[in-house]
Amino acid sequence: MKKQRPVNLDLNTISFPAAAISSILHRISGVIMLVGVGFLVWALATSLQSAEGFDMVHGLLTGFIAKFIAWGIMTALGYHLLAGVRHMFMDMGYFEELDSGRVSAQIVFVLAIVLSVLAGVWLW
Repeated sequence: MKKQRPVNLDLNTISFPAAAISSILHRISGVIMLVGVGFLVWALATSLQSAEGFDMVHGLLTGFIAKFIAWGIMTALGYHLLAGVRHMFMDMGYFEELDSGRVSAQIVFVLAIVLSVLAGVWLW
């Protein structure tokens, strides 16, 4: 049996559907949250050790870079939550068709952008 199917290994030429991008971003946001939670636990532990530790963490978290990192963690959390709810609905049998899956992924993208902007406004 001879399999002559095209093999395309150039990822720049592949266009992924919205549902695939949503799934990949869901995994990436989970990794970002894992790293972010590690940082936040460290900050909590350091701030609770002593007054000097609290002052150090307070000084770190009031700068622009720290606010940007916090905004990134909150954005990842918002997207991960929305995509997780989408996946829960898919597990219940909704949004499994191509069109409804594409639309639900696009809705998640739009809501994640709105949550990201709201998190930025809240932080700054």
